[in-house]
Amino acid sequence: MIRKAVLPVAGLGTRFLPATKAQPKEMLPIVDKPLVQYAVEEVARAGIPMVVFVTGRGKSAIENHFDVSFELEHELAGRGKHDLRRELHAISGLREVIYVRQAEARGLGHAILTAKPAVGEEPFAVALSDDVIESERPCLGQMMDVYEHFGASVIAIQRVSRHEVSSYGVIRAEVVRGGTWRGRLFRILDMVEKPSPEKAPSDLAIIGRYILTPAVFQELEATHPGTGGEIQLTDALRSLLGRETVYGYLFEGKRYDAGDKLGFLKATVEFALKRADLGKPFRKYLKSLKL
Repeated sequence: MIRKAVLPVAGLGTRFLPATKAQPKEMLPIVDKPLVQYAVEEVARAGIPMVVFVTGRGKSAIENHFDVSFELEHELAGRGKHDLRRELHAISGLREVIYVRQAEARGLGHAILTAKPAVGEEPFAVALSDDVIESERPCLGQMMDVYEHFGASVIAIQRVSRHEVSSYGVIRAEVVRGGTWRGRLFRILDMVEKPSPEKAPSDLAIIGRYILTPAVFQELEATHPGTGGEIQLTDALRSLLGRETVYGYLFEGKRYDAGDKLGFLKATVEFALKRADLGKPFRKYLKSLKL
């Protein structure tokens, strides 16, 4: 039922300057795979056949990454590096890809609205590559189960400590009883963008995975720009609550906030330790450090 996933990648990546001055933040690697590839692989594992990239100036490296590189593949084949060649070829075959251009970075809501002509009047997924999620079943796949049951928008949420709530959108919600969700599903009553710990309605924070109905486009079109001239997705979703039910889903898995420097480092270390080719020597190296 969900055929398209929108990946907004037009942001400036200022938190990682100067590394992102000449390359997209989404192309920063965790070990040897760029952030955006983790998101696209999750989309593929969830069975969504099309990716809609919302790009901007200086993002051509993303398009090149998901394109076929005949010369490089030919060179690798000539050197007998067939496993690496197959891995690179598989990247270009992950999904059907569309690119739409966001002329200026005006917030997440505006980026999603820019994708409207490519999405059309159908439900769709949104995945933010800043959030790398490791799970046995893809987070988007878990959320698609909820959508298929209720036919309503679903937002991924996780519990955070009270001193962290000011970095997130936070929901006020009631748990959905019964069913197969085991206390993980919530009916959202309201949401607040980056509240203070004292004013936060809960410890349930919104993270970068969404399944949205097409009605969100009408709300985005009616949403007035806020600070910095940005159109916020949270504002549009609050308006959508007046028209439709929206659910929050406490996904199963582990999220790494790779849009934050410390979170990026944590993800790099933990993913490296799990690698069959790197884990043992890397662990030995870490133990040798005099910390």
